[in-house]
Amino acid sequence: MKQLKILLTVSLLINLISCKAQTLPINTALTEIPAGAHLKDTNNELSPFVGTYKADFNGNEIILYITKQENKLEESSHKNYYMDALIVKYIVKNSIGTVLQDTKNNNSYNIEFYSIDIPAPNMVGFLYSGTNCSVGWGEINLKKISSTQISWEYRPDDITTTAAKCPPTLDTTIYLPETKDLIFTKQ
Repeated sequence: MKQLKILLTVSLLINLISCKAQTLPINTALTEIPAGAHLKDTNNELSPFVGTYKADFNGNEIILYITKQENKLEESSHKNYYMDALIVKYIVKNSIGTVLQDTKNNNSYNIEFYSIDIPAPNMVGFLYSGTNCSVGWGEINLKKISSTQISWEYRPDDITTTAAKCPPTLDTTIYLPETKDLIFTKQ
């Protein structure tokens, strides 16, 4: 009898250890995601966006470095879950080559820029946390228009209200292009 209890206990522990979190498609609605779930890029919709892209806008050169991260922890006040996501780092330079903002090589910026949904075929929606004091936070959409080009749309939230709450010593300039239909070319 004692050996049976030990065997059942060991079997139960093995089952618990081998259980995996529920895997769901990447575009599952937030209300449908159980805590601990994994939103998986099962249809490989994110990979075509991975790479280095460049565009010029109003005299500035913008370089996007897009990578794919599997199992990114998404923490919210309601639940935590994991998701496959595109992570964007960037460098913005002015016309004479001076770096205005660099999130690729400079970790002092606390800027988040990662994918949160797929609103349409060949399109990925991103959350952008903004610069200092969250100035410019909002949504950025990238649309794949060819194997070497993506179209950019950035819609920042209310900039003036957010900037007014920021200490005057901090740079609240939004260096990313606030525009629609800007074409980035893969390098």
